Amino acid sequence: MKKSVLIVFAFVLASVQVFSQEKPKDKKKDTIGPTVVRVVTSYTPTVSDAFKIKKSPRIILSKNSEKQKLTYKIFSAPVASTFVPKSGVVKGIDVGKKERLFDNYVAAGFGNYTTPFVEAFLHQNSKFDNDFGIYLKYISSEDGVENTPLDNGFTDIKVGAYYLQEERYFTWKIGGNIERQKYNWYGLPAINFDTQTIASIQEEQTYGFYQLEGEMVFKESYFDDVSASLSMFDDNFGSKEIQFSLKPNFKLPLDRFNRNWKDLNLKTSIDYLSGEFEQSYAGTANVKYSFLNVGLNPTYRFDWKDLNVKLGTKVYLSLDMENSLTDFLAYPDIQLTYPLVSKLANIYVGAGGDLQLNSFRSLSEENPFVSPTLFLTQTNQQYNVFGGINGKFSSDVSFNIRASYKSDEDRALFVRNNSKSDGVFNAFNPLLGFEYGNSFGVLYDDIKTLSIFGELEIDVTKRLVVGGNAQFNSYTTTNQTEAWNLPQMEGAVFGKYKNHKWYASANVFFVGERKDLLYSGVFPSTISGVQNLDAYVDVNLNGGYHFNDFVSVFVKLNNILNSDYERFANFNVQGFQVLGGFTYKFDF
Repeated sequence: MKKSVLIVFAFVLASVQVFSQEKPKDKKKDTIGPTVVRVVTSYTPTVSDAFKIKKSPRIILSKNSEKQKLTYKIFSAPVASTFVPKSGVVKGIDVGKKERLFDNYVAAGFGNYTTPFVEAFLHQNSKFDNDFGIYLKYISSEDGVENTPLDNGFTDIKVGAYYLQEERYFTWKIGGNIERQKYNWYGLPAINFDTQTIASIQEEQTYGFYQLEGEMVFKESYFDDVSASLSMFDDNFGSKEIQFSLKPNFKLPLDRFNRNWKDLNLKTSIDYLSGEFEQSYAGTANVKYSFLNVGLNPTYRFDWKDLNVKLGTKVYLSLDMENSLTDFLAYPDIQLTYPLVSKLANIYVGAGGDLQLNSFRSLSEENPFVSPTLFLTQTNQQYNVFGGINGKFSSDVSFNIRASYKSDEDRALFVRNNSKSDGVFNAFNPLLGFEYGNSFGVLYDDIKTLSIFGELEIDVTKRLVVGGNAQFNSYTTTNQTEAWNLPQMEGAVFGKYKNHKWYASANVFFVGERKDLLYSGVFPSTISGVQNLDAYVDVNLNGGYHFNDFVSVFVKLNNILNSDYERFANFNVQGFQVLGGFTYKFDF
C-alpha cells in the first residue's frame, strides 16, 4: 500500500513540472531582447565546496535528556559460589594434602621426673562476628636435678580467656590472664651445710600474675589501634607490683599537603609501674619503686629511587616518682635499606635507642631464682648503631649478617647473693629461704656492647628446612670487672621436617662461658674472685604422627646429651627428659 502511494505521488510531481514548461499557444514570434535565460540543472557538490564551521554550535538539551545521577546499593545477602575449578590445568606441582583446621584442641602427656602436661584451647564464634575462647596450660616436674639436697621441681599453670566483637567501623577485644608459677631456690653454694640447716631451709617461691587487657582496631580512621592492660604481680614474701599500660597508635594522612606523600605513623605510650618489696637483702626497711613514662614514636617511610628510608624518633618524658626525678629522653629511629643486588641482597644501616622499664616480673621471667629484695631502676639504651646485609643466595637459601654497637646506661646484671649462713644451724637467727647464697640479686652498670650476628636458612626440599645462627658479643663495662652472667658466644642449629603424616624438628643450643661472683665469707663480705660457668650444648628433638585429621601423638626429647650444665651459678638442670602424649582436635 505504501509503495503505490509513493508511485502516485512521484507521477503527480512529474506532471506538474511538464505542464509548467509548456509554451502558450498564442506566443508571438521570437525576437532578440534582454531576456534572461535561466538554466535549471542538478547540483553535484565537491570537496572544494566544503567550508569550516566558524562557530561551535550550542546544543540545548531538554530536561528529559539530562544525565541522571546513579545510586548504587549492595544487597549483602550471602550468595553461594558457583565457581567450579577446571581440573587438570596445573600439573607437576606437589602442594601436598591441605591440613584441616579446627577451632579447638586438647593435648595431654606425661614424662619422666613425674611430669604431667595438659594444654587446651576452646574457641567458638558466631555469625554475628563475635569470637570467644579460653586457654589452659599446666606442666610440672618433680625433683630431677642431682647434687642438691633441696626440692628442685617446678609448676607452671596458665589460664586465659577473651571475647572479640567486630563492629562496622572497629573491632574490640577484652581478655584476662592468670598465671601461677612455683620454683625452688635449690642452688646452694659450696658450703658444708649441716643436716639441721638443710631441713630448716624453706626454698619454695611462688609467683602470681593477674592481668586484664583490651584492644580496639579501627577501620578507615586516624586511629590505627589502641591497647590497654592492667596487671598485678606478687609472690610468697609479700612483694606486690602493679603495672598499667596504654598504647594508642595513629596513622596521619599527609596526602592533603602533597599527593605523593605517604602516611605518618605515630605510636604513643603511657606506662606506669609501682611496686614494693618487704625488705632489702641487707634486711633493712622495705624497698619501694614507682615510674611513669610518656612516650612518642613518630615514623615516616618513603622510597627515593631504589633506597627505602625510615625516619623517626622516640621521645620520652620519664618520672621516677619515688626519688622525685624527671628526665626528658630522645632517641633516633632511622633505617636505610638499599638493594645491593636486585632481588638477591639488601644492605641496611640504622640507628636506634630506647628506654627499658625493668620490673620484678620481667626480671623473674629471665631468671626465676631472683630474691624478692631487688633494687629496680630503668635501663637507658642511649644508642644502638647497626648495619648488615640480608637476602638470598638462591630461591632456597636465605641469609642475614648484622653488626651492632650499643651503649646501655644502668643495664641489669644478675649476680649470686652472698650467703648469710656459714652452714651451721642457728635456731636464734632463722633465715629466709633465699638467704643461703641460693638466690640472685641485680647490679647495674653502664655497658657498651659490640655484637656480630649471622644466620642462614636452607630449604633443602619442600618438606625439609635447616638453618642456624650465631652471635658474638664483646662487653666493655664501666664499674664492674665483668659483665656478669652475659655470654660472649651463643648460637643455635635447627631443622624441621613435615609431611601429611609425620613431623619432626631438632634444636641444638650453644651458650658460651659466663662469669659470676665469689665471696670471701658470709654476708656481709667482700668479693674474693670470679666463678666461671662452663659453656654448654643442649640438644632437643620433637616429633609426632597424625593418625587422622583429629588425633595425633607427639614425643619431646630434651637435653639428649644428659648434661647437668649450670644455667646459672650452682643451678644445674635436669638430665635427659622425655615427654609423650596425644592431641585431639575438634569443632563444636
